[in-house]
Amino acid sequence: MGEEIPEDRSEGFGERLLGLLLERARHLPPQLIAPLIAEEVARIGGRDVSILLQDYAQELLVPLPGRKLHVSQPESVMDSPAGRAFLRGEVVEVPQARGVRMYLPLLDGSDTVGVMALTLDAVREDDRRLLRRLSCLVADLLVTKNAYTDQFFQARRREPMSVSAEIQWTLLPPLTMSVPQFDVAGILEPAYRVAGDSFDYALNDTILHAAVIDAMGHGLDAATMATVAIGAYRHARRLFISLAEKYAFMDDAISRQFGPDHFVTAQLMHINITTGEMALVNAGHPAPLLIRDGRVVQQLESATTLPVGFGGEEPRIREHTLQQGDRVLCYTDGIIEERDTGGELFGEERLIRSVNRLGEEPSEGLRADLRRLSQMLKSERGGHTSDDATLFMIEWRGGAADHLAVLD
Repeated sequence: MGEEIPEDRSEGFGERLLGLLLERARHLPPQLIAPLIAEEVARIGGRDVSILLQDYAQELLVPLPGRKLHVSQPESVMDSPAGRAFLRGEVVEVPQARGVRMYLPLLDGSDTVGVMALTLDAVREDDRRLLRRLSCLVADLLVTKNAYTDQFFQARRREPMSVSAEIQWTLLPPLTMSVPQFDVAGILEPAYRVAGDSFDYALNDTILHAAVIDAMGHGLDAATMATVAIGAYRHARRLFISLAEKYAFMDDAISRQFGPDHFVTAQLMHINITTGEMALVNAGHPAPLLIRDGRVVQQLESATTLPVGFGGEEPRIREHTLQQGDRVLCYTDGIIEERDTGGELFGEERLIRSVNRLGEEPSEGLRADLRRLSQMLKSERGGHTSDDATLFMIEWRGGAADHLAVLD
């Protein structure tokens, strides 16, 4: 046998670039992350680097200020190259007089937290590969450093925010999640004054756990109740497996903390992401809509369970089976109980017509479609939201993701 030739493990240009950023970032204060990113991009010939973060209303991508960053005007989420990169999670390249402007989505897992924009004289495939990997690392750094600073929050906030809204935004999970078997996405309005609405989800093995809640009242009282409800839900989710136990745990927490005259409406769901089997508890909430091939085919009615906090009732659980491509839209009563400019109640029928109208257009992915639906509904309600209004959508595709755990 011949002498075995050792593998070449020398450090290449790309590894040095990404490794330097990773090694330095853990020591850097948050305000120096942006200059380091700009420095890294400059090493491959990039210039005019911008970090664009989504505002809380999910309408604009706003530039993060910072030394060595190019600070431009905010860009529309729905109608701009940066917005396309953000919503689709894809790199967008725009030819310019002096090079190519690249927009790279900043993906935290499957949630897009923003966009990194930069200009190159010319774009080669090696540049694309390196910048895609760099953008993933930048996203992780922004999310990690966000826990240590208010600077990113301040950049994203476009108007004054109520204390109740501050509480709710701190409580929320990532607004989107995408794996091969399913997508989820959520929107809360009014973004800067929301109080009692919230949602939560977690993927544990093959079960997607999801909840949408609406605490009675307004302001801090509602936000406090929503916080207790979500906290109890998460605690129960991490201890128990059944929907009945989750409901009972939340019911006990609300009734003990706030007394018999306070309540929270809720939808609690389990979805087997392999089979599409869905279990639903509807505790005083509007029924979710089942959307198939772009149209609402039914309301997922179930025997109504008392809202959380009224005490002691055994929840009624309804079983459904989803087909591949089905979407489930959950919403709170602030969507259908709003009145339009003529004073007419919006109602479920108009919501269904809006969903069907959206389904007549080509899908741009769950997050973009939900954003378009939210804007459509807000426009039809006269451009205002007087009560908390939440949309939460799940798209189930099924299948497996085991191939992602195997290195090619």
